[in-house]
Amino acid sequence: MSKTIPGTTPFDGGAAQKGYALNKMCFSFNGRANRDAFVADPEAYMQRYGLNPQQAEAIRSRQVLALIAVGGNAYYLAKFAGIFGLDMQDIGAQQTGMTKEQFKAKLVAANEQC
Repeated sequence: MSKTIPGTTPFDGGAAQKGYALNKMCFSFNGRANRDAFVADPEAYMQRYGLNPQQAEAIRSRQVLALIAVGGNAYYLAKFAGIFGLDMQDIGAQQTGMTKEQFKAKLVAANEQC
């Protein structure tokens, strides 16, 4: 039985396997030296982790939905986004097609309803 939510991409075992190299690379960004190495030469850094062409293109585009489609996990992708000064609210805004300000307002409104 499939447990899907319309408009979402589930992160299940298949996605974890598909995105292993991408997520492993993004996890490496916990270390400053790794972040610096990526910024200095993104292509070489992606090759070091064995990203496939779709994953590499998703990294180049910096589009969260594309990264999720190629197996990215939002928590690891946040480490990638952090290199560019983006946070989870920026990621949420991209996922919903909103501006960051609109997304933050939506979060506040949802919290007020609780």
